[in-house]
Amino acid sequence: MSLEERLEDEMKSALRSRDKLRLSVVRMARAAVKNKEIEERKKLDDGAIVKVISGLVKKGEESLIHFQKANRLDLIEKQEEELKILRSFLPQQLSRDEILTLVDEAIKETNALDMKDLGKVMKSLMPKIAGRADGKVIHQVVKEKLSR
Repeated sequence: MSLEERLEDEMKSALRSRDKLRLSVVRMARAAVKNKEIEERKKLDDGAIVKVISGLVKKGEESLIHFQKANRLDLIEKQEEELKILRSFLPQQLSRDEILTLVDEAIKETNALDMKDLGKVMKSLMPKIAGRADGKVIHQVVKEKLSR
């Protein structure tokens, strides 16, 4: 089952069970996917849909930080629930050990020696981990490895 079909099934399920929050989040995700399809003038594959949903998660996390600073408990709870729903559509996130292993492989693969090769390593690594780890975390790990 494709991710787009899964989103549609989740929407139908939320409609039947009258789960307003889940319905709202799934509709938001489907709208974001549809907007990206219109922007790119083509049907998105699962990888591109994961990128769209990852973007929604990232925006939600930023909002959560702002709500926490403002001490808005009502909005914090709602945002956490929305993030939980969105994350259910993303692939399983990589652990720190898995990230380290992939970074080591990419460094060997690109024959990277120092920080000058950071771009090569990231270019090699990102397609392998797309949607399964935060790019900032990956960048930090690669920097740590190359600065030694």
